[in-house]
Amino acid sequence: MKTWLIVGASLAGLAVLLGAFGAHGLKSRVSPEDLLIFETGVRYHMYHALGLLIIGVIGFQVSQDVIQIPAYLFTAGIIIFSGSLYLLVFTHTRWLGAITPIGGLCFIVGWLLLAFNLYKA
Repeated sequence: MKTWLIVGASLAGLAVLLGAFGAHGLKSRVSPEDLLIFETGVRYHMYHALGLLIIGVIGFQVSQDVIQIPAYLFTAGIIIFSGSLYLLVFTHTRWLGAITPIGGLCFIVGWLLLAFNLYKA
């Protein structure tokens, strides 16, 4: 479906931008541990932006019901998982790490639901 291709491509571009910022703008400003945290956020951000592109392509072959919820879960996962890691590094607010697993759960459920829905289709 075209919408998820646009969302996925936009989020992938944002992941590249944030990755470059982390590599060049943050490297001298944050601790090595925080840089690793930021890089983890970027990595999972990109994986799931690419996942949204895959979902967009799949959407041309199957009913929208198959892809809709997994796509929303991937998007929520990027916002919650990666977003909480980005904010943790930028604000040094360590309690944000406690919500990061919620985003990870969105990723896991999204992949499993996608597999299940494709199996049923």
